[in-house]
Amino acid sequence: MKNMSRRELCVSLPVLAAMGADAPQALALQKNSAAGTPSAASGSLAASRAFGFDQMPVRTMANGGESRDIVHGTLATGETVSLHQSMQMAESEPNPLHAIEHSEFILVREGELEFQHVGANGIVSEHVGPGGVFYVAYGTKHTVKNAGGIPASYFVVAIGGDAR
Repeated sequence: MKNMSRRELCVSLPVLAAMGADAPQALALQKNSAAGTPSAASGSLAASRAFGFDQMPVRTMANGGESRDIVHGTLATGETVSLHQSMQMAESEPNPLHAIEHSEFILVREGELEFQHVGANGIVSEHVGPGGVFYVAYGTKHTVKNAGGIPASYFVVAIGGDAR
């Protein structure tokens, strides 16, 4: 089996993460009644399938960025998984520091991101570019912001807890 580079992993992540998605549920995009915008399909992730970029509902953020929900559901092994891809414009305001009640992997596809999180000795700041990955542990107070001069695109894989 060929070893996969981080870049190849980032590009193929939507398909890898969606393996096991129940096709009828995944195709049936539902309305998010609170926001009135489309949301990703949810439910049991039991059947393999691919997700086309044009099938992903897009949300435009106040800072000009976008987020595309890919899938949310429960794997056969019992973990809740949520996957989306986002884009932050250069010089845009990031989300404020916030804590999560799940674990996340953030995989950078294009651009450069700065990951700020609270560590034992205060705020820690780390940068990665294309192919780089951040791991956000359960309960970590953090934020991610575009640290470059071009839009930054990245995937977020949330696992367990309150993954949404």
